[in-house]
Amino acid sequence: MGERPYTILSCGMSLDGYLDAATKERLVLSNEVDLERVDAVRAQCDAILVGAATVRNDNPRLLVREPALRQQRKARGLRESPMKVTITGHADLDACSKFFVTGDSEKLVYCASRSVPNAHQRLGAVATVIDGGQPVDLSQVVKDLHDRGVRRLMVEGGGRVHTQFLTADLADELHLVIAPFFVGNSRAHRFVGDGAFPWNPGHRAHLAETRQIGDVVLLRYALSSRFVATS
Repeated sequence: MGERPYTILSCGMSLDGYLDAATKERLVLSNEVDLERVDAVRAQCDAILVGAATVRNDNPRLLVREPALRQQRKARGLRESPMKVTITGHADLDACSKFFVTGDSEKLVYCASRSVPNAHQRLGAVATVIDGGQPVDLSQVVKDLHDRGVRRLMVEGGGRVHTQFLTADLADELHLVIAPFFVGNSRAHRFVGDGAFPWNPGHRAHLAETRQIGDVVLLRYALSSRFVATS
């Protein structure tokens, strides 16, 4: 595999490991102070990646919120928010989603080969559609992102995407925020699904930092030899 961006996985979950509550209402796992931390991490990245399910279910804007951070990016010759990236198998995405219509940053859609024509028809006016392989090959995606100038990538979910990045050993660090409550519903989505992870009882991940942020706690893990402690 060719070069890839330095990759940070960012996730919030309940005490019992869930990302949502299996309801239509979005589950708030963080707090305002932690959201400010996430905003600062976003501002230091070249691209933010989420799966198509996150675009459909959460309808995120994926923008840098703090005006001062946006101005700092502009002073560096960058757009106010990082590039937005999603991956999809069937191109079942709404071109009016906030992912596509908010912010002036570039939007990329990596699509499974068979769905590329449909993706061009549905999304070609609001994003750059790229053939990601059949099925989408994450190694190919991150190499292409690097070729496009992305040196620092933030992955914000959901669970399937986190699982794919982790099992493919394509992550350099993990920011895991734990909310102080339980969901208690097995129909909800977990942080990760089944898979052969490089970190197991015989190969433990390195816990680089713990930080209490109000009523949540941040666990920061080093997942590769490229980990930068001060990032």
